[in-house]
Amino acid sequence: MESRTRVLTQLLGGLNAASPPFIEPPFRCDYGYNITVGSDVYMNFNCCILDCNRVTIGNRVLFAPNVQVYAATHPLDGHVRNGTQGPEYALPISIGDDVWVGGGAIILPGVSIGSGSVVGAGSVVTRNVEPYTVVAGNPACLIRRLKPAPGPLKPAEAAAAAAEAEAEVAAKAARVANGSSS
Repeated sequence: MESRTRVLTQLLGGLNAASPPFIEPPFRCDYGYNITVGSDVYMNFNCCILDCNRVTIGNRVLFAPNVQVYAATHPLDGHVRNGTQGPEYALPISIGDDVWVGGGAIILPGVSIGSGSVVGAGSVVTRNVEPYTVVAGNPACLIRRLKPAPGPLKPAEAAAAAAEAEAEVAAKAARVANGSSS
């Protein structure tokens, strides 16, 4: 683990060495030094960050597999874009604390994702995401609002919440198995 932390400290522009991110390989980025990552961050397989501008990732953020974060962009006008001869520019991206980004989601230049939010799998985030919301789709749209929590749960509270969530999922699976969708 120490060698991972050493490599990440050299690659990234900022991280908490006491609680470094865990990044599954392969991980791809343009520069690395434009990426700042908070504590307890997990990036699953195949994360790609085009960090031609600042990319700030908060604490306790979870990236599912194949998440793509694109700060880089090009002009829309074809004659200005001019293939490989035209300009490239980049806009900063900010991801707040306690965000979960689902598999295959794409976050586009200039976007801010508010703390406590969830980005559904396969979503394309083209606009800012309000804190404590769930967004999904292409382009990502508001699905629902979440109730802000006062902070991270204590272990016993977390275990109770996990058990409650598991019971909800099991009940829903049973209803589906019985032919009822409600």
